[in-house]
Amino acid sequence: MFRAFDSVQKQFNESIMRRLFSLPRLSYGQKLFLLATLPLILAVAAISVLVESQSRQLAEREIRALETQLIEAKKAELQNYLSIARTAFVNIYGRAAPDDEEAKLAVTQILSSMLYGQDGYFFVFDYDGNNLVSPRQTYLIGKNWRGLTDLHGTPVTDELIKIARTGGGYHAFDWTKPSTRETARMVTYVIGLQDWQWAVGTGIFIDDVIETVAASRAEVEARVQRTSLYILGITFAALLLVFMSGMVITVRERRLADAKLKALTQRVFDAQEEERGRVARELHDGISQLLVGVRYALDSARRRLASGDDRASETLDKGIDHLSGAIQEVRRISRDLRPGVLDDLGLGPAIKALAEDFGARTGIKTELNTIVFHNRLDQDAKIALYRIAQEALTNIERHAHATEVTLNVRGHSKGATLRIADNGIGIPQNRETNARSGLGLRNMQERVEQLDGTLRIFSSKTGTVIVADVPLSHMLTPQQENPNNTRKDSA
Repeated sequence: MFRAFDSVQKQFNESIMRRLFSLPRLSYGQKLFLLATLPLILAVAAISVLVESQSRQLAEREIRALETQLIEAKKAELQNYLSIARTAFVNIYGRAAPDDEEAKLAVTQILSSMLYGQDGYFFVFDYDGNNLVSPRQTYLIGKNWRGLTDLHGTPVTDELIKIARTGGGYHAFDWTKPSTRETARMVTYVIGLQDWQWAVGTGIFIDDVIETVAASRAEVEARVQRTSLYILGITFAALLLVFMSGMVITVRERRLADAKLKALTQRVFDAQEEERGRVARELHDGISQLLVGVRYALDSARRRLASGDDRASETLDKGIDHLSGAIQEVRRISRDLRPGVLDDLGLGPAIKALAEDFGARTGIKTELNTIVFHNRLDQDAKIALYRIAQEALTNIERHAHATEVTLNVRGHSKGATLRIADNGIGIPQNRETNARSGLGLRNMQERVEQLDGTLRIFSSKTGTVIVADVPLSHMLTPQQENPNNTRKDSA
């Protein structure tokens, strides 16, 4: 049975995990919105809690001060009532002996007749707990109420007698209200007539004070709730503003990204068409003409052999020479498209071969300076730097009118640097954007940006300098090299 339970539990856990992993992942915009709104929500929640706590504490202090003030006013009122009652019987009490029953009766009659308000009256207990005066609750008179407590267990009679023995004071307890027969909170003030062993006092109900305090607390609660609603409204408005701003920024960035992507796609198409055109021209102008020469030589040699002409071998030699030239041209075009020396020997020898071919083809004095790298470049960096050098030399050949070109390839503590300088006429600037433009320069810039590197171009009427820097992250450590490849590599 336990195995069956474990199996069911396992299946349940796997189901929960599958559901969790099957939840849709957040998009980039949703993550950005959460990143912007979550701190705001947390901050607003903390501020709300703090404001609510501080408001409640301040209000509670004010309510307590109000309650104390109202109760003190009630106590002062009780003292005044008891002072008036004492004035009414002080002469009788002052002349009477401790056992003067007539005087005691006269005093009880005076106190019984002194009623005030709807529920105000005076009461008298002797120190033994017997009630002598209670005009509004006559069922108490003549009975002993020692041990009497209210609904909450607060001593009533014993505490009043105790206070009277010490001279006088206040006592609060729950008591039945004569006018409504309902229990309410009552504050009493009692004094002691020590000669007669009496506790004389009066009380006043403070339900109006309690209602006032309760109304104040309700008002505070309503005010706190209104403040919370205001904060919630402000938070919602802020979130709506963040959302709308995010939507506007997202739409704008998406449009910019689409425009950049469209421009990049167009540049890719332009580069492809340019490369195809270059290859087509080289095939037509070079390979095609050489092959036509070979065909003409072979056809001429065939006719001479048929006629027994001794110059047939000479014609065949010319055809072979034309064929060798075609082979060399095919190799050159292949090398331009993807140089094998770059994969076999590395960046330094590949650029050296590129510079030598450029100098031999154009007649421009070309100088190469390179330093052997302590660590190799990765494949992406090799290709990028080679293509940048190739593009730069192509631009120099077509536009610079230079007579000297210097290439410098070196590795250093921050990565690798390729520097190409010429003494040409410089790169013209776009008059509208005041920037240098051209498909070749954009291609170089994008290749360097793919490597997180930098491309700097310094151009004037006396020449141009192009500096491409590749970061150290594209330098391979000896442990990353292929252990089966033991060839020497300068880059």
